[in-house]
Amino acid sequence: MVVGTIKTLIIGADGMLGFDLCKVFPDAVKLTHKDIDITDKEQVMESIQKINPDLVINSAAYTDVEGCEDHQELAFKVNGYGPGYIAEACKEIGATLIHFSTDYVFDGSKKEYIESDTPADPINVYGRSKLLGEQKIVENLDDYRIIRISWLFGIHGKNFVETMLRLSGEMSQVKVVNDQFGKPTYTVDLANKILEISELETGIYHVTNEGICSWYEFASAIISNAVPCTSEEFLRKARRPKYSVLVNTKTSSMRHWKEALKDYLKERNE
Repeated sequence: MVVGTIKTLIIGADGMLGFDLCKVFPDAVKLTHKDIDITDKEQVMESIQKINPDLVINSAAYTDVEGCEDHQELAFKVNGYGPGYIAEACKEIGATLIHFSTDYVFDGSKKEYIESDTPADPINVYGRSKLLGEQKIVENLDDYRIIRISWLFGIHGKNFVETMLRLSGEMSQVKVVNDQFGKPTYTVDLANKILEISELETGIYHVTNEGICSWYEFASAIISNAVPCTSEEFLRKARRPKYSVLVNTKTSSMRHWKEALKDYLKERNE
């Protein structure tokens, strides 16, 4: 696909990832949650048919992992059924769908996961709702790219980097778990990867920055007063997988997360 020759629709354009997708696709039709309610099937079908895009990029999601535990019905509507409605609309008009899923569709019992690994028993509501979204897309559409991502950080939204910087200023020591492992992903790098993936065959892709770390190791690259603790010492409502390392076997690799973090910190300070 050549950007100038295809009509692109971005759903969730005001989110952290959507913000950077809009830079990569400046001519795209951009819809925010104020413009479209993806849990309303009729509205989704009508809106997408009216715009009639060649490519739909869905970055809309309910990403508050703790919030999903409290609002399960909403989580499954937004992350599960909503993507299914978008897929149905794409099938009606012959559009390609790019959708973002998560490492949390896996239970964390393996040290790493490739694209062909079958998700089973996600351990929190967020993971289960996102897995339903994947299943609904596969059921309703042939021309899709489901991109699993992890530990996302970007300039235009709440994220781990900003939380660490805030807590570091408020506390003498910031406790961060050192027994959960994954791969941080910078929204700018991810957004820039989408054109390449749109050219590839239908299927599931794992796209993250390179480099495996614990949350504590990630925090230590951001602030100087992080101290390690165990998951048992830092109990939260939603359980997190111990290992959610996504291995990319299908596309070219992105740079190391430490390089991406340097650019992020530079961008936020500017």
